[in-house]
Amino acid sequence: QVQLVESGGGLVQAGDSLRLSCAASGRTFGYNAMGWFRQAPGKEREFVASIRKSDGTTYYADSVKGRFTISRDNVKNTVYLQMNSLKPEDTAVYYCAAGYTRATMRQGSWGQGIQVTVSS
Repeated sequence: QVQLVESGGGLVQAGDSLRLSCAASGRTFGYNAMGWFRQAPGKEREFVASIRKSDGTTYYADSVKGRFTISRDNVKNTVYLQMNSLKPEDTAVYYCAAGYTRATMRQGSWGQGIQVTVSS
């Protein structure tokens, strides 16, 4: 079992920044991909960003490229999502996910989700 705990969400205004954290514990051996998804009301859960633990390779959704940065601390088993220039359309519940590869993250482990609200 892998446990993922998110923190850092909240209510901000458009243009502000937030940093989300996701701490992993438990049987994380073998999980080489960690990242973030988000789900807005009435919409499907969508990919935001991911990072490969072994070499730091990152991937981003087009909607967040240039504004969001994902990073990792392998010693702390923690992944971060720095979100800058936030927009109201970034409002969603953000979920941390971990898996063996980026392609299989959805079938891996999930955090409980954390609310991010961006007011205009």
